[in-house]
Amino acid sequence: MATVELTKENFDQTVSENPFVLIDFWAGWCRPCLQFAPVYEKAATANPDLVFAKVDTEAQQELAAAFDITSIPTLMIVRDQVAIFAQPGALPEAALTDLIGQARALDMDEVRAKIAAEQDKTASAGEPGSGTPEA
Repeated sequence: MATVELTKENFDQTVSENPFVLIDFWAGWCRPCLQFAPVYEKAATANPDLVFAKVDTEAQQELAAAFDITSIPTLMIVRDQVAIFAQPGALPEAALTDLIGQARALDMDEVRAKIAAEQDKTASAGEPGSGTPEA
């Protein structure tokens, strides 16, 4: 399967309709991006059950800004609409294969439970009345 070009128009639909999406943030002038492209394409061919997508940061500056992409290439993995990995840098083939295996092995119920626990902690830390007693 060829990679999917993501834009701000199709991003939400692509991520919501597919349980496992890898996203390569790249630009045509970026030498490491161009070197990573064949590795990414090979992984896409080897994993036809996953969606491999690309965001051209020059053409989709708003989308890149929404994800605070400051260095390219940046690889992001979204599973069940949760970003479980995001890291700049071109990965060698073996590292990308290993990363995909680790992402596949994640228990997403456990991931969601950890996110909910963190959100609960953050919410309770910011509630009025927690901390200093009222006068």
